[in-house]
Amino acid sequence: MTTEEAIPAPPAGFVRLDGKASFTTHNGPLFQRTPEGEATGVEQALYILPRHTNTLGVLHGGMLSSFLDGLLGGAVRRGSGRTGVTIHLSVDFLRMARKGEWLMGESRMTHLTRDVAFAEARAWVGRSDVGRATGVFKLMDR
Repeated sequence: MTTEEAIPAPPAGFVRLDGKASFTTHNGPLFQRTPEGEATGVEQALYILPRHTNTLGVLHGGMLSSFLDGLLGGAVRRGSGRTGVTIHLSVDFLRMARKGEWLMGESRMTHLTRDVAFAEARAWVGRSDVGRATGVFKLMDR
């Protein structure tokens, strides 16, 4: 990691996620904590590095979409005990986020059937929402 990509200590209670898929490892690092009292919830954080930004110097929309999709999938996995594959993802882009900011996110599973799960998520920086998403996931047996 270069000096430019030095990451400060994560927000209180967050620990680095290791052992994730290659895509997530390459695009992270991500930090996670389990929200108290929320059986299907997931909280994650990402320190926005230069490689996460577009040519305007703000968080790339694809990176925000990936972050939200991962949050949704985490809530589905936690709530159903099974891995879900995204079959529908809807993202609303609400505000720009910049390099050097902590992108925070939370999600929860909202509905579960035998082989499909639904979830919602939001991401924010400081006190401002950056994006929100909903997703539908096909539950896998393996």
